[in-house]
Amino acid sequence: MSVVNGDTHITSDQVFQKQEPKILDGIKSLSENGGEAEPTKDGTKDEQTAESMLTRLRFQQYAQNSEDVFQIKVNLPHQPYEIPLVVSTQEQIQDLRQSIMESPGALQYSCFHLEYNGERINDFIELSEVKGLAAGSELKLVEDPYTEKEARTHLIRIREIIGAAGTRTDTLHGISAGLSLHDSLALWNDPSASADHATDSLKSKSFNALADYSYNGSPLISTVLPPTREPPPKTIKSISLSPWNPPPPPLRQQGHLLYLQLTTNEGEQYQITSHVSGFFVNKSSNSKFDPSSRPAPKRAAAHSLFSLVSYLSPSFERAFEALLELNNKRDPLSHFQLTNAIPSSPWLVAPSTISPSAHQPDLARTQETYLISGVENTETLRDWNEEIQTARELPRETVQDRVFRERLISKTFAEFNDAAARGAMMIARGEVAPLNPTETRDAQIFVYNNVFYSFGADGVGTFTSEGGDEAARVAVGKDVVGVRAVNQLDVAGLASPGTIVVDYLGKRLVAQSIVPGIFRQREPDEHQVDYGGVEGREVVAENGAFVSTFSQVSKALKVKKHPVWDKECKKHTLEGSVETKGLLGTDSRKYILDLYRLTPLDIPWIEKYWSDGADSATKPDTNDYPHRMAVLRPELVEAYWRLKMSEYVKAEVEKRKSVIANKEIPAFINGTHKRSTSSEKAENVLPDESAESQATNSAKNFDQERVDISEFSLALNPDVFCGQVPQTEEEKEEWANDEKEVRAVSDFLLEKVLPELINDLREGEVGFPLDDHSLGRLMHQRGINMRYLGKLASLAEGDDLRMQSLKMLAVQEMIARAFKHVANRYLKGVPVVFATECLAHLLNCLLGASFNDSPKTHIDEDIRDLYRAAGLSFEDVTTKRMKSEIQSQVKLRYRHVLSPDWRDNIKHLQLLRSIALKLGIQLIGKDYSFKPITQVSDGGTRKPQDGIVPIIDTNGHSNDNGGGKKKKKHNGRASSPKQTYESPKYPVTFAAEDIANLVPIVKDASPKSVLAEEALEAGKISMMQNQKEIGQELLLESLTLHEQIYGILHPEVARVYHQLAMLYFQLDEKNAAIELAHKAVIISERTLGIDSSETVLSYLNLALFEHGNRNTSVALSCIRHAMELWKTIYGSKHPDSVTTLNNAAVMLQHLQLYRESRQWFEVALSMSEEVSGKQSVNTATLLFQLAQALVLDQDHKGAVHRMREAYNIYLAKLGPKDPSTQESEKWLEQLTQNAVSMAKHAKDLQARRIRRVHFNPHLPTPGARAQPQVGQSTTDMVNGHNTASQALDPRSIDELMRFIEGGADHSKSPSAKKRTSRRNPRRRGGATIGSVA
Repeated sequence: MSVVNGDTHITSDQVFQKQEPKILDGIKSLSENGGEAEPTKDGTKDEQTAESMLTRLRFQQYAQNSEDVFQIKVNLPHQPYEIPLVVSTQEQIQDLRQSIMESPGALQYSCFHLEYNGERINDFIELSEVKGLAAGSELKLVEDPYTEKEARTHLIRIREIIGAAGTRTDTLHGISAGLSLHDSLALWNDPSASADHATDSLKSKSFNALADYSYNGSPLISTVLPPTREPPPKTIKSISLSPWNPPPPPLRQQGHLLYLQLTTNEGEQYQITSHVSGFFVNKSSNSKFDPSSRPAPKRAAAHSLFSLVSYLSPSFERAFEALLELNNKRDPLSHFQLTNAIPSSPWLVAPSTISPSAHQPDLARTQETYLISGVENTETLRDWNEEIQTARELPRETVQDRVFRERLISKTFAEFNDAAARGAMMIARGEVAPLNPTETRDAQIFVYNNVFYSFGADGVGTFTSEGGDEAARVAVGKDVVGVRAVNQLDVAGLASPGTIVVDYLGKRLVAQSIVPGIFRQREPDEHQVDYGGVEGREVVAENGAFVSTFSQVSKALKVKKHPVWDKECKKHTLEGSVETKGLLGTDSRKYILDLYRLTPLDIPWIEKYWSDGADSATKPDTNDYPHRMAVLRPELVEAYWRLKMSEYVKAEVEKRKSVIANKEIPAFINGTHKRSTSSEKAENVLPDESAESQATNSAKNFDQERVDISEFSLALNPDVFCGQVPQTEEEKEEWANDEKEVRAVSDFLLEKVLPELINDLREGEVGFPLDDHSLGRLMHQRGINMRYLGKLASLAEGDDLRMQSLKMLAVQEMIARAFKHVANRYLKGVPVVFATECLAHLLNCLLGASFNDSPKTHIDEDIRDLYRAAGLSFEDVTTKRMKSEIQSQVKLRYRHVLSPDWRDNIKHLQLLRSIALKLGIQLIGKDYSFKPITQVSDGGTRKPQDGIVPIIDTNGHSNDNGGGKKKKKHNGRASSPKQTYESPKYPVTFAAEDIANLVPIVKDASPKSVLAEEALEAGKISMMQNQKEIGQELLLESLTLHEQIYGILHPEVARVYHQLAMLYFQLDEKNAAIELAHKAVIISERTLGIDSSETVLSYLNLALFEHGNRNTSVALSCIRHAMELWKTIYGSKHPDSVTTLNNAAVMLQHLQLYRESRQWFEVALSMSEEVSGKQSVNTATLLFQLAQALVLDQDHKGAVHRMREAYNIYLAKLGPKDPSTQESEKWLEQLTQNAVSMAKHAKDLQARRIRRVHFNPHLPTPGARAQPQVGQSTTDMVNGHNTASQALDPRSIDELMRFIEGGADHSKSPSAKKRTSRRNPRRRGGATIGSVA
């Protein structure tokens, strides 16, 4: 990154130089013990701290090698004739060229080279290699002659810049892919939005985004739909290739490259010749061909097409400035193109985006393939495998090498994933011919765009004994996970092919880069693979060349080196599973393939629910699991390894303690211990007490010694229970031990991991899942497979809201996954033209059964006749049959029996979202009728209007604020225009036309950046060690590395933005925190989804930061949007919504909207009573807050009542001596006296002259709080850097009274800041209550 026109983009070089002294201080503080980490309580080394130190040393080395950043000038051939740039010597000339082309004064240049001191600079070197280049140097931009490729590239670029590219139809990314709602949410730059200190204006309802919000209302579909934007100004009418293109051979010899056709806004049409010298207007017309230049004075020519268009169209410059102004109103991140990440496709799309009027004519759209790829389409054909392996083999000695290497790896994998997914879609649609057309469909293989494809089905009978197609489908999914794990290990000398899995139209395809030699016919006595199982387990190959690299993988993944036996009972010792194969490619690289069995089988599950036999219909109901590929998760193996390692360390510690106790203490007591002196005189015997004391000290010193864990080892045999037959007694014994260890891991899952997860969620120790997707992610983090959803639901029994919510999420996820399997079965054989009709009918049978219990399909008979051989069995599905199939699938796959009335209890919108995300469905954004028109859940009558369900206010938030009138200016998304869509008048919930698009679900194997993760972990560890300054600098370095390696628009970058924002907020650098939080929101929306759980969390924390920076009205808009999203993806009454409700109440109180604040505190209290119980400390804390809010609302009698309830709970739970109890007692006494005084002096009360009291207890009111990620413990929230608690309003009764009377803002008084530090940790409130995904 460079600086363009003074707009600074800090490079990693600058970061490292700036932070070098601080890093050195941190290294010095960590290196006092010779570079060794301090021992932990169990005697082990803190390896992470040592790694942190090592990372910093690497950064130090990089900083020492980097040069200063300086400014240069670039002289241009046309206006503005020069531009300033800030560059780094580590920057490449290619990066400098890109910075020039992106600068406002040099947009028109794309075909040029740079010169310095009259010498041409090579585009592929670094600035440091340019002799004499220093601060103040001037480079000269020299325009180059065009080639055809350069001319095509220039045309594409100019079309993009001037807004003439139009809308593209992207089959991979879907409609509105990469959408962000951030800019449409609120007026971020509205000056009045931050004027919270203006008391009079603040009391206006227009500042309260929550004025008409209903907590228990129905979800608003418009929340996830973008508002209709005004169309951007048109700079020209059209520009495209002319019908006269391409130039005939004689003219090509004269330098003609392309012929273009331009229509300006004035209606003038020009025929333009693209020449090696530039672009000029020729004499051709639509009927006459004459590509020569017009004579003067009509001659018009320029090197850049941009300059030529500007000359030809008088209105162009004015329209272009308006276009730039419009673009500048939006955050650049919200519309930059994603390069290294697949953009998120929303499951609901605005009707306006698919209306016929939205599709505008653009001739160049049909020409883009030629413009990008050339005539032969050879420019985009790439050797993906060679590119991937070459990137992985780049040097990695220095940090600079690692940054360049990992950036190229990330870019190459992203481009491969994109190309492979596009090819998979074409194959699923039947648009690519197979290499073996005579085989059955499932056995066919394909090669397209140098990518190898096969179906995730058992086409050749490999998995017959494992479950057939079901086992094959699971295997390819596990293979991607295994390839990703191996890629992350980054073992030198070991190659793995690029791999993705694509689910599309009911089919699963696996795409891989072509390994050189994989199709080679070998000699008859040669095996097809060089290491591992050749033909299943029948033939096994060994090759010593693979042992060293495979052993590194096995050691890292806890895979045991073990023997296997072939069909002749010959023993072979392998470093991995017999299913894992090694192949020596013709490029001499060692490839690792088939990584779906890196972990052992979950044998208790298989023994309980699986039985051998090809025909599943003959299996008993208790043993009919679809496949035998039920393997344990790598996260579980890692957790078990940590457990065993901890037990080993503790055993070693106890052993050494025992040695000390047995040897030293008796010696002291018996008087036999003597001090060694030169005269060997016997000393007095130590008294017993001193002897024991010395022995104890010795034991304590031992505790601080480090335990060598190199002797500890735990590895699992992935081939146990897989048909291997040991031959000797010794082998049988070893095999039995391996089986015992694998069973122990499964027992660990059932007896410890699952109950601990249930307990943590029940007690509120971790963030509660926001939707079923985040529940699945949480389970995977704990090492729990999704097949245990039924077990999770059965363990989540209880009357408390947390367990009810957990069971609801688990059941919803099981139903959604069951529907996915049912839908895939019907979709697999359906022609593409009937796919939407199939899905619509299946959705009607599941979600629309209450609206119409006998839905019918509507298929054009003429089209049906074209596909007579196609199976359209989905037409026979009824609501009753769908219910039966869902119940059967849930029981089959999750061992859970749904309740008889499960279909009446599902959350229709949330289940629809879950299904759409799993199947890649994009639906029209409108109100779908799931129940008869007169039936709604709250007992009212629903009348759909403009696709939005009207909200029925049930908690009185808008009763006393303007009679319910909505002022749109400051009400977040309230200004969004209404969306309308007319669907066919079928008596069903879903019509085929309601499914706007189907997008593929892609699972990739791209590795994360090790270098950026090291810096991130180093920063985290420094923060936990209370070295905040060093931690901050390391996190900044990590952010720079993330941006350089991934590009800015990437989910990993959003995660770092989020963590840095939390850190800055803690350090009271609120403006920086807000800026990073805005970026985190936008990137999360564009890469993870506009309604993902991460996006909701980002909005909630952005609200916290804005409120902390006194932009409370903006904060309320964020709260409103986040809570609307919350209702869309979960519904109302989420267990962790208490924190958000409390935060909203505090913000309203800050705006002096006391009545509204009181109502939100009451809702928060009601939720807390449901979640934590009426007698919990959390509820007492909210009762205390509500009492204060009642005082502000002048309800003194109610305040006394609530404070008495809080005091009674504190007294019962914490005892009379607890500070919380004592403070609440003082407040209760004072409030009681005050209430009596108010009753006696009603006239004084009306005159707002409240009798003063002199008692001044200080009990801080918990303020707005940040919320942890799903599964993040509340301990981490308190001790780590991912929290931003801020005490607000620590007031006495006197201060509350002054606040009511319009006194000074307490937040400005210095005493308020001092009282902040006196917060009672027990009164965090949100630490155990508030958490959100």
